Amino acid sequence: MKKLGIIAGTGELPSAIASEARALGYKVIGIALEPLADSSLSSYVDELKSVNVGKLGKVIDSLKKSGVREAVMAGKVSKTLLYTSRITPDLRAVKLLFSLRDRRDDSILLAVAEELEKEGIRLLDITMFSSGLLAPEGILTKMGPSPEEWEDIKFGWRIAKQIGGLDIGQTVVIKNRAVMAVEAIEGTDEAIRRGGKLAGKDAVVVKVSKPNQDMRFDVPVIGLETIETMIDAHALVLAVEAKKCLILNREKIIEVSKKAGISIVGYSG
Repeated sequence: MKKLGIIAGTGELPSAIASEARALGYKVIGIALEPLADSSLSSYVDELKSVNVGKLGKVIDSLKKSGVREAVMAGKVSKTLLYTSRITPDLRAVKLLFSLRDRRDDSILLAVAEELEKEGIRLLDITMFSSGLLAPEGILTKMGPSPEEWEDIKFGWRIAKQIGGLDIGQTVVIKNRAVMAVEAIEGTDEAIRRGGKLAGKDAVVVKVSKPNQDMRFDVPVIGLETIETMIDAHALVLAVEAKKCLILNREKIIEVSKKAGISIVGYSG
């Protein structure tokens, strides 16, 4: 039987990937990154090993001991851990960090991928196990954006693609063709909160993939928490890149969005 390792960060995506991989005939070995991974992951994998998020060497050793030669990264691992946490990286992680020219997301993730490949573990395209989660083109909710909101979507799209190209973030919050917030190290939800506070109400949230997005990691994802954050921020529109952004629990998200008067759009520029 084929084996797939899932290096699991926060959120529901690791469980969704595990379910799809098992349906495709894989034996799934989960590496739950502590303290990030959801405890429910154990119900979706064949084996589960917990490893501190800073212990790159142990992550690799755990995958090798389980005979894993193919793996995916799923779930968020925030870079804020490097600055705000007491997590101590192991020697392999320290060497990797000091080898980098900068600490952009792509720089770190590409270096991790290279470390895995040195040990015979190939990172796979995450959409191999999540094609059904990709946002379709068009309006997903019954109510679509107003003409003014469409203008904000088009404006925000251009800005989001530029910051994505700089590897700063993938989300912007817009109102009346003005940028209220740009996602940086804090992540999507915090950017929405900041932007919503400045906008007051009726903001438009645009989330895109990076130009030349590496689909092995850092694929944009929205979940129910995204919508709940938008409700708290009084934002009214969410535009995500069609065929490049994953939507978890789509039916529930659409149901909650409709009740809140939020429009969701799959857009491709």
